[in-house]
Amino acid sequence: MTFRRLAVLLSALAAFSTAPAHAIDGVAFEIGSGDGVDMGRISVQWDWKRRLLQFSDWHLGGYWDLALGYWNRGNVRAGEHEDLFDLGFTPVFRLQPNGLVGPFIEAAIGFHLLSHTSIGDRRMSTAFQFGDHIGLGYRFGAKNHYELAYRFQHLSNGSIKRPNPGINFHQIRLQYHF
Repeated sequence: MTFRRLAVLLSALAAFSTAPAHAIDGVAFEIGSGDGVDMGRISVQWDWKRRLLQFSDWHLGGYWDLALGYWNRGNVRAGEHEDLFDLGFTPVFRLQPNGLVGPFIEAAIGFHLLSHTSIGDRRMSTAFQFGDHIGLGYRFGAKNHYELAYRFQHLSNGSIKRPNPGINFHQIRLQYHF
């Protein structure tokens, strides 16, 4: 990673951290890989604070997720981008226990803006991408502050422009709730 790209990433992370603590409900870190590309993201979350559906011991709720990601692909040819940045905003629906501790499942579709339309020999056609994911996880710890999750994420332009190759990631996510 070049010094300039590292400075941009650190500046963006600093901007995330300047938001008032009472406004942000959580922060998450995720790593993943897929289709020859490694990725990492940091994100902040705002809980919806309401239950959309209530079952006996479970409910459907959700949160807003604002993320900044970095993708890298090694061994690229001259003239190809070896990395890119990803800015995403996603509403996430989550089915979880009423007490918030224990297992959960989630699904989402959101919007992503990429700094380049290619990484290595993979062409994405547009910088604007839809990002959907499904995930399984477990919330735990003192005061239920932590969660660990697996996500399968697909990004593509939704056939806005052809070709629409898309990219798939397998991700591990660690989240801290304030």
